[in-house]
Amino acid sequence: MGILETIRNPQDLSKLSEAQLDQLAAEVREFLIGNVSQTGGHLGPNLGVVELTMAVHRIFDSPRDSIVFDTGHQSYVHKLLTGRQDFSTLRQQGGLSGYPDRAESEHDIVESSHASSSLSWADGISRARQLTGDGDRYVIAVVGDGALTGGMAWEAINNIAADKRRRVVIVVNDNGRSYAPTVGGFADYLASLRPTIDSLRAAPAYEVALDWWKKKLQSGGPVGQFTYKSLHAMKKGIKDWWAPQGMFEDLGMKYIGPVDGHNLQALEHALSTAKNYAGPVIVHAMTEKGHGYAPARAHEADQFHAVGIIDPETGEPAEAGGAKSWTSVFADEIADIADERKDIVGITGAMLIPVGLHKFAARHPERVFDVGIAEQHALTSAAGMAFGGLHPVVAVYATFLNRAFDQLLMDVALHKAGVTVVLDRAGVTGPDGASHHGMWDMAMVQIVPGLHLAAPRDATRLREELREAVAVEDAPTVIRYSKGTVGAEVEAIERLADGVDVLARRPAGSTENDVLIVSVGAMSELALNVSNRLGAQGISSTVVDPRWVLPVRKSIIALAARHRLVICIEDGVRAGGVGSRIRQEMRAAGVDTALNEVGLPVEFLDHGSRSQVLERVGLTAQQITHDVVAQVLGTKVPFARPLPGQEHPTTGSLPKL
Repeated sequence: MGILETIRNPQDLSKLSEAQLDQLAAEVREFLIGNVSQTGGHLGPNLGVVELTMAVHRIFDSPRDSIVFDTGHQSYVHKLLTGRQDFSTLRQQGGLSGYPDRAESEHDIVESSHASSSLSWADGISRARQLTGDGDRYVIAVVGDGALTGGMAWEAINNIAADKRRRVVIVVNDNGRSYAPTVGGFADYLASLRPTIDSLRAAPAYEVALDWWKKKLQSGGPVGQFTYKSLHAMKKGIKDWWAPQGMFEDLGMKYIGPVDGHNLQALEHALSTAKNYAGPVIVHAMTEKGHGYAPARAHEADQFHAVGIIDPETGEPAEAGGAKSWTSVFADEIADIADERKDIVGITGAMLIPVGLHKFAARHPERVFDVGIAEQHALTSAAGMAFGGLHPVVAVYATFLNRAFDQLLMDVALHKAGVTVVLDRAGVTGPDGASHHGMWDMAMVQIVPGLHLAAPRDATRLREELREAVAVEDAPTVIRYSKGTVGAEVEAIERLADGVDVLARRPAGSTENDVLIVSVGAMSELALNVSNRLGAQGISSTVVDPRWVLPVRKSIIALAARHRLVICIEDGVRAGGVGSRIRQEMRAAGVDTALNEVGLPVEFLDHGSRSQVLERVGLTAQQITHDVVAQVLGTKVPFARPLPGQEHPTTGSLPKL
């Protein structure tokens, strides 16, 4: 039996010798490589925090002390050390979550995987501890250097630093190499002294003495005040030369480090020092993403930040890539558009490659801007660029548009700015779970005046609609598409005058059928399947793809008037979604055809494959067809319009509210 198998809770770590701890770290890395290579997941970040997570759990007492992981994708080691060592179903339906999950363990706190929020959580938890008489309990926030590019993190630090009594330890996991560690003999000598000096500076007696001398000198008249200012300036200069701490200490936060994030003893010393200070402290740990795994370290793009199923020996994908992804189609097209138009610029929030702006950046590096994890800033900066004569294309994951909604509404739309927002991984994304499903976007943007929203169904339509979007100069445009590979091309049998594509009429040539099926984006294959199944039941149908779902096209309303029932199939939330908007426009036009919104429930959907999640919520051809048949027969609301000579169905025994 290895050491890892004996670890059932963090307290078990305290029983291990130094040699056993080193062996445990090696076993954890071996476990992660062997297991994550079989399921896929965030491998590189977790290989980089093995010693860091062990040190946090050895110095602090979870769950009494609260450990908060920013984004949470680097919490695999934490899961292992808190007794969760079955990774066989990691990120699969019914299996272990790829992020902290309160349902899994009392050691997990924050489930959201949106970056830069952990410090606000730490601020709130520590305030609650004070007010409830638990002020001796610590809150430890593990935050990456990348997350510190988000403004929310600095808002939190400003508040945490204002109260010297709160026991908050912020561990900055710096794997971005924002500056290179100093090398050389003199630097090594200074590094050997740093733990001793950090211990002295964080000692309560040191703080008491410092405060005494400060008050004494400041009350000593002009000479004393001059002496204090001179000594303070000299002290600050030496500290800033010694380590890059000035910014934190200017905010009133004690700083410890930098410390080698793969040296367990150095980490434990730094964290013990922070704990003994008993006030807000920054511990700066330098780590390597993918540490200990050569294929990850050699992967130049992102050190295996997230992988699919791979060969654990080589790091190569287990299956060769086949069809193109939605992201790659966008990447090629936006780069080509940028070649043609010098006013096109790209903006990304620390995700240049994942959102597909890397090819644009390679051709025109001066016109692509990575603003860090700062979606709010990205949208407002884009509004400014539009005012200056450019056409910005802001590419983000659909779930992260949530963070920039105010800026989209008040900075972009209010000012009629020609800004295109491209939403990758829209709809149900699968294994990353509730906080990563891009299912809120279409409902959110419905209330933005003047906004144009496109949902392409295939690669051709993505290229087509992207070009149409960047041609709009007086309003925001949004394009959203799914995660993964693009499906087969779905050709229209007719394009109507306002751009709506008719995908099918069953029976062929009919213009007045039973059911109008409005297919949104990637739901076209499902919509056509439903149409076929209805035909087998003797129910005629028309399938249309609006292409641009906002504003609602007049032809959709006209078609609705000629059908007995309308269903709108979308992979966004039903509440306030595309179907809801079409129904409102129908009523405004005096069209009383019943409409059924077929989409996602207003729920946080657990992880699983896309098909599993869709089946779980009833978005399958079989379930949709079953419901539509019942609606056409008049046994399920909303009822289809009756045929001539038929009585209108009633609700019968349905309860009256």
